[in-house]
Amino acid sequence: MKNRPFSVMVLVTFVLSMLSTSIVSAADTATEVPAQSPAMSATLPAATSPPPAPVAMPVATPMTAPGSIDAAKISAGDTAWMLTSSALVLLMTIPGLALFYAGMVRRKNVLSIMGHSVVTTCIVTILWVMIGYSLAFTPGSMYLGGSERFMLGGLVFLKETGKLTVSHIAPTIPESVFVMYQMTFAIITPALITGAFAERIKFSALILFIGLWSLLVYVPIAHWVWEPAGWFALHGVLDFAGGTVVHISAGVSGLVAAVMVGRRVGYGQEAMPPHNLVLTVIGASLLWVGWLGFNGGSALAADGRAGLAVLVTQVATAAGALSWMAVEWLRRGAPSVLGLVSGALSGIVAITPASGFVDIQGALAIGAVAGVACYLGATVLKSFLGYDDSLDVFGVHAIGGVVGSLLTGVFVVESIGGVTTTVGIQAFGVGITAVYAAFVTMVILYVVNKLVGLRVTEKEEAEGLDIAQHGETVS
Repeated sequence: MKNRPFSVMVLVTFVLSMLSTSIVSAADTATEVPAQSPAMSATLPAATSPPPAPVAMPVATPMTAPGSIDAAKISAGDTAWMLTSSALVLLMTIPGLALFYAGMVRRKNVLSIMGHSVVTTCIVTILWVMIGYSLAFTPGSMYLGGSERFMLGGLVFLKETGKLTVSHIAPTIPESVFVMYQMTFAIITPALITGAFAERIKFSALILFIGLWSLLVYVPIAHWVWEPAGWFALHGVLDFAGGTVVHISAGVSGLVAAVMVGRRVGYGQEAMPPHNLVLTVIGASLLWVGWLGFNGGSALAADGRAGLAVLVTQVATAAGALSWMAVEWLRRGAPSVLGLVSGALSGIVAITPASGFVDIQGALAIGAVAGVACYLGATVLKSFLGYDDSLDVFGVHAIGGVVGSLLTGVFVVESIGGVTTTVGIQAFGVGITAVYAAFVTMVILYVVNKLVGLRVTEKEEAEGLDIAQHGETVS
């Protein structure tokens, strides 16, 4: 039994690799776009003299890279909405995720887990403006962006000349706002992983892991999905707000980290009850509210699609909470409040990739399925495999992300997003993301372990990370 978690993890990774490989050709075929031939000139009718040549009208060339435009072309409404959404998504990490996780650990590790969210926010902020944004959201290859925005070089606002730069992905808002909004996504994704190895990782190891993971895992996957010339985008994989980029990558990485760091001392032999579920409910509520900006803001405009994304997010979240509550009530004889908020997060995770592509009926179905699937993942699957994913990062985020990504292929409504997809294409994105995140996370953790070691000593773990790693405690 001791080696079961690692063996199963390797087996799951292998199966996902085979799955993703087998559907690459199908995805390629399904997403082939016929070559566009140049427009043919109309044949002139027979006449003694040709008619006068028509006057050519200028045609705006779509932007394919960040560039400068007149400030008058910026939409005040879009900008206001995206600034609001940026604040909402940052709220999800600090204080939302910090409180959510803090309530579920033991008292002796409360400050430690909250510190993980805070330091992640700081590390990723600096790395994002230095190189992360450029590698994720500028043209380069289909696998990684270019260097033109390193240190945000070229991003300008010139008040006197009325010029400023915009991203080709969001041309109605200042590029600075787009950078900030996408930064908040880059922050919360690795912060989610910290729940998987809570209560036993060294703070120094955490710092190295967060920096390396954000650049080597998050940035490439974000480029594949959200840069128009990215690998997944070219294959037609749909991910409106982060099913693959955020949840599957973080959830799978969390499982790998939980196994490689190892179980907490006494796991399975002694009770490890949550410290304060009031904090957890408050944190979950902040995550819920912030997620409206997470999904609604991904429309990158204050328009009808943003409104629909907010609405389906609310509906799926409620459906996830109720379905988790129902199955827990049937299995345990009582509905827990922790289960209720966990179910809400399951629904909200699953609707994330679909939120800009489905209607209310799709949202209800996705949320309801996710609540049941994530409950089983966080209880039955976790117990069977025996891994110590402290705060169920894999059970909620990976499984919820997979459910949402695959069901996007079932419930996508072409008239809403102007695009469509299939379950096979979505499975391509799921499989590649899971395999890539798992492999790179293994490598990162191996390197970090060689440099500073991954976990605290048994004595420090028994004492608590608040005292052992930070020299302070909650009274």
